[in-house]
Amino acid sequence: MNCAADAIAALRAGRAVGVDSLTVAAVETATDEFLALVDADGRASVLLSGARAAALGLANQRESASAREPVLVQREPWLDPGTVRGLVDAGRDFDRFGPGPLRTKGLTDPDAARAALALARSAGLMPALWLLETDASVRVTTAEATAAARPAHVTIAARAGLPVEGLATKAQIVAMRAEEDGSEHVALLVGAPAGKAPLTRIHSECLTGDVFGSLKCDCGPQLRAALQLMEAEGGGILLYLRQEGRGIGLANKIRAYGLQDRGLDTVEANHRLGFADDERDYALAAAMLRALGVNEVRLLTNNPAKLAGLEAQGITTERVAHRLPANPHNAHYLNVKRSKSGHLD
Repeated sequence: MNCAADAIAALRAGRAVGVDSLTVAAVETATDEFLALVDADGRASVLLSGARAAALGLANQRESASAREPVLVQREPWLDPGTVRGLVDAGRDFDRFGPGPLRTKGLTDPDAARAALALARSAGLMPALWLLETDASVRVTTAEATAAARPAHVTIAARAGLPVEGLATKAQIVAMRAEEDGSEHVALLVGAPAGKAPLTRIHSECLTGDVFGSLKCDCGPQLRAALQLMEAEGGGILLYLRQEGRGIGLANKIRAYGLQDRGLDTVEANHRLGFADDERDYALAAAMLRALGVNEVRLLTNNPAKLAGLEAQGITTERVAHRLPANPHNAHYLNVKRSKSGHLD
């Protein structure tokens, strides 16, 4: 049984999850009816990421001075569940004056708190949790919750031939499952690289760009161009990772889009939601390559974090630039990736 996968499913379903000494439930999914059963007295505190606490102006309090550490907000009589849901929703920040006064307090188990928030991120939920005084049927250790946020081991689940529009070269799709959290990812093998490190693209899932043709990013064009370059080379590997929205999940990515409509850039939006600039990790990509018997690649990327991530996992990596022309909708986004995230030309 995969305890981390069960815990992620429980958080998404609005149920309580135990992480070592703590019992938590997601603010986003726990219903009023559930809270009336497990927190009838309304005493549950609220666990936030440090970044979200900073966005709420709590950084001047001793217990929330670091944007990198979890913050526990003390429950007050006026903090009913509806108010708390509004508090953690960054999309509401521009519609009201800041709530307050909010008071923070010390954490009894900071490691478990970090792991619980990591589990919420793995579930694609906002990093905001009720801290409950109740039992939970699903329990994980701090180590299991932390590992689920950074999966690094895969097994090959299935493979098959796959005709791909626009490619004359034969392709094969390989489905892989992360051992830590049960998430599924795929590798698309284009042709057959001969005698040299394969041209490789690590592509994080982007529903809006890959499927709907969004002009807000360059993901869709990068994906299609990478496949064409691989065919021209005679072969290559596309790793398609389920890391939507730089690892923050689809719903949070759409929330970030809403904040961008208010004038924030992509990095600022992630911070206000309570996330880091980029929540992705590339140990999983390295594990997928090793499962395919590949230890050396030529990587199509402008992102130095991908290069460093593979190298740190023992994959020999040579960078091949992969930049496409901007359009009026994504020019600012691309500039921010270079100026704030260190992307290369």
